[in-house]
Amino acid sequence: AAGNCSVIKPSEYTPHTSAVVAETIGSRFDPEYIAVIEGDAQTSSALLAEPFDYIFFTGSPGVGKIVMAAAARNLTPVTLELGGKSPCIIERGIDLDRTARRIVSGKFINAGQTCIAPDYLLVHQSIKPKLVERLQYYIRNFYGDNPNQSPDYPRIVNEKHFDRLNLFLANGSIICGGQTDRSDLYIAPTLLDGISWSDPIMQEEIFGPILPVMTYDDLSGAISKVRKLPRPLALYFFSNSREDTQRVLSEISFGGGCINDTLLHVASPHLPFGGVGSSGIGSYHGKASFETFSHQKSILKKPLKIDTPLRYPPFKNKLKYLKKLVH
Repeated sequence: AAGNCSVIKPSEYTPHTSAVVAETIGSRFDPEYIAVIEGDAQTSSALLAEPFDYIFFTGSPGVGKIVMAAAARNLTPVTLELGGKSPCIIERGIDLDRTARRIVSGKFINAGQTCIAPDYLLVHQSIKPKLVERLQYYIRNFYGDNPNQSPDYPRIVNEKHFDRLNLFLANGSIICGGQTDRSDLYIAPTLLDGISWSDPIMQEEIFGPILPVMTYDDLSGAISKVRKLPRPLALYFFSNSREDTQRVLSEISFGGGCINDTLLHVASPHLPFGGVGSSGIGSYHGKASFETFSHQKSILKKPLKIDTPLRYPPFKNKLKYLKKLVH
């Protein structure tokens, strides 16, 4: 819509999706207009060496730094959508049944492999037992007693990420789930208890179907802890209190999020989506995408018929008149 020619490089981690994108675009557009280039990291490096007018990248913060460094060599502007550890904070007095249903839906869709999935729960300690019971109920309700047989529950994208996630299962203790099958790239929807902030699972984005359940005593402490961590791409807050909601929104820096829900903020074309700090640069979706991928050219057009001498030297005795014009 903004008149751009584009080169699209899908991820090599999802070869079937990459092939579908290549076939769909290739069969409908002239490659001089929109081209899809498939390949591995070497292909990405070769593309990044080219002097594009703009680079958009979504992925991990580590690769985002590589993309930004490559863009800097040509002074190419970038939009980076990078993810991070998105917290989900649950206060007292909330409807725990609906809260649990929305958390389970947001966390385990695509087996947790979305950049805005709730990464960990921060639950007021007084409601933890009841919330955990409801979370387990909705995991069974959505995916059955054997999620590996559910048509709605997918697999981990590849063996590399399966092995990375499998190591996290040794952190804390398993409340429910924990079953794995490497040959099928299957990891069950899992809730973890007894997690500390220093555990490996809390040092990077999980990006999988494992959900640590942590607690707090008061909201100030929860806010303080989240503020000490890198700014997340998303934040979710469940509360009936307008005052507490305003506190969370004003005191924690994050890309975007929901109050009393998860994920749905990315569904609206009217809400720009993007990160802040280590979770990304820039935003897109709807009108924001058009603005991201176009340049607003500022032009002043002035007729030649009128030309005041006040703007030209010599300026002696003109200052008082200029001041009057300004004020």
